[in-house]
Amino acid sequence: MAQMNLLQAINNALDIAMAEDERTLCFGEDVGFFGGVFRATSGLQEKYGKARCFNTPLTEQGIIGFANGLAAQGSRPIAEIQFADYIFPAFDQIVNESAKFRYRSGNEFNVGKLTIRTPYGGGIAGGLYHSQSPEAYFTHTPGLKIVVPRNPYQAKGLLLAAIRDDNPVIFFEPKRLYRASIGEVPEEDYQLPIGKADIVQTGNDITLLAWGAQMEIMEKAAALADAQGISCEVIDLRSLLPWDIETVANSVAKTGRLVISHEAPITGGFAGEIAATVQKECFLNLESPIERVCGLDTPYPLAQEKEYVADHLKVFAAIQRAVNF
Repeated sequence: MAQMNLLQAINNALDIAMAEDERTLCFGEDVGFFGGVFRATSGLQEKYGKARCFNTPLTEQGIIGFANGLAAQGSRPIAEIQFADYIFPAFDQIVNESAKFRYRSGNEFNVGKLTIRTPYGGGIAGGLYHSQSPEAYFTHTPGLKIVVPRNPYQAKGLLLAAIRDDNPVIFFEPKRLYRASIGEVPEEDYQLPIGKADIVQTGNDITLLAWGAQMEIMEKAAALADAQGISCEVIDLRSLLPWDIETVANSVAKTGRLVISHEAPITGGFAGEIAATVQKECFLNLESPIERVCGLDTPYPLAQEKEYVADHLKVFAAIQRAVNF
């Protein structure tokens, strides 16, 4: 075991993947000698050469189009989009090419070895163009997998699983936690299952559900609730596509209450999909309406970032509403 922050865990996973298969390539804007804007790929070009870790032009559509082509001919590309806010120029390549390549060809061809890494979310005073959480746009697209880790241990295990998965995976990294989240991480190779939620804390009165950086907020809210005698079950979804309906439904059937939280705006956010599914699966078990604590329906503000964020106090207020309904 070694102490790593989230960035170091990601770098370690990339190192392992590149060492095991010479077809694994890592590329994006400034990822080469510079190591990317957050230094996630530091040292990889020096170790594996400019042919396997290199800079691309500043064109996200081109990055993913190039990655699709590489994956289609047998390589294992790991493409970095420097900020999730800038994934939108590549939207067509991802949802109309990456996601549909296997289906369109009747499984004659596929880009299943493609992994797209990108940092998402706020908390770094990045303003409206460097703070977005666009995961919900892609959960509407069959053929993709969507994964979001919450800490270094999860980041390494889930990234290695994503790289080795036979489907294209978008790997959203919570940039607020890049250097803030530190923990024990096995130095050896390991994987965590995609599509399986993690029960972080067991409880009986209410279920709290989130993913990525929002998990830290949920745990703080659970501590406040526990101090008031409210027993919280805290679940990290980890994967949004596919998502672990069984684990969530079993928890809500036990507690009778659910609070879902994410950074993205509430309208059209993935919390709505979860709420609709849980309502169907657990209708007779629910003791109160499902609560959603999310970002506001406005561009991510710079000066009012603290007011915008779905913090632990807002979650705690939702817990109280649900329990006292």
